[in-house]
Formats: sequence, C-alpha cells, structure tokens
Amino acid sequence: MVKGNELLLIMEDLNASGYHIRLDPDEVTLENAKNCLTWLANFHARFMGVAPLGLWPVGAYWHLDTRPDEWERMENVSLKHAAKDIDDRLQRAKYQTIVHGDAKLANFCFSETSAVAAVDFQYVGKGCGMKDVAYFISSCFDEEASAIHESELLGHYFKQLEVTLDNKIDYQQVKDEWSLLYPYAWADFYRFLDGWSPGHWKMHDYSKRLTQQVIDELTIK
Repeated sequence: MVKGNELLLIMEDLNASGYHIRLDPDEVTLENAKNCLTWLANFHARFMGVAPLGLWPVGAYWHLDTRPDEWERMENVSLKHAAKDIDDRLQRAKYQTIVHGDAKLANFCFSETSAVAAVDFQYVGKGCGMKDVAYFISSCFDEEASAIHESELLGHYFKQLEVTLDNKIDYQQVKDEWSLLYPYAWADFYRFLDGWSPGHWKMHDYSKRLTQQVIDELTIK
C-alpha cells in the first residue's frame, strides 16, 4: 500500500491465524512433508512461465553466480568442474517457474489441522521447481528416509502439480523434464555445501549418489 511518499507493507500474523506450529526434522512426518510439497506444487503451478519482474533473475540463495567464494573452496574437483554445466541445465530448462528459493522445513508453519503456510520470501526468483523440492526434502529427512520416500514424495508433488497446473501447459512435458532435473537440483545444492560447509549432514550417501549420477551423465555427454 502506498501512502504519500511511504510504502506500507501489511503482513499477516500467521500465529494468530492458526499457523503456530513449527517442526524440526526429528518431528516431521511423511504427511507433513507432503503438505509442504502440496504448497510448493501449487506455488510452482501458479507461476509457471511467469517472468520474475521485481524478483531475483535466478531464485535460490545457493545460486552459482552468487557463490564464487564457495566454488573456489570446493574439495570435490569433479563436481567443481561440472558446476557450471549443472547450473546451465537448470537454467536452460524449458519449463521455468517462480521458486521460493529457501523452502526448508523451518520456513513452513503448520496449523492444528496440518494446513501449511510459508515464510521468508527473500530469495524468490526464476527457476526450475525441482530446486525447491530437492532442497525441501534435504531439510526434512536423512539419507535413508530420503531414499525410501523419494518415489512417494515426488509422486505426490507431481500429482498435485498436475491438478493445479493451467491446462494450456503440457503437464507430461513438465513432469518428464523436471523428473530428469531432480538429481541436478540435488547436485547443485551439494555443490554449495561442498564449498560452504564440507562434511555437512546433508552431504550423505543419498545426496552424494545423486550428485555422482549427474557428474557421470555430464562426463558421458
């Protein structure tokens, strides 16, 4: 709201609106995670193909061009060499949306009925929706749970995306492209962690396996 020479931001009190529950990784259930993925699917569907006017040209705080210091400090030489190609694949995806950019569990608020609201929109910008999805899953589950629930979580996300997506957009093409980019989104975040906090708990065997899969694909090509 503009008032004279002032810009007023009117914000909702989510606690007062019933979203007063916060969850840690050791508390989150599969259903909680699915509810958050529903929120992300709805968000991505709503802004599919929308230009990021007034937002970051590329969303997510770990975006390669904004992390040169972390890239320089990387210990994984193969990943360091592949970093630009990974970033290019994500940026050149045909289907781009607006991503939250910091969609970790801590940025979701829950109600008593498990309804979900999101906060902290400071890294919102253009991107492949898998960046939010991979990052969210990484914030909820350890390596074993991430591997066990991968198919179920991705299946839930894409099912919700199909329901919400404008029927003028070819859902199957979106799913086919983004499914292939899910490992790339993990590898992209793994690249950031390798330079920012080597040994971070999210650099587990599951994320390492997906990252190596991407490196191998790029090497073959």
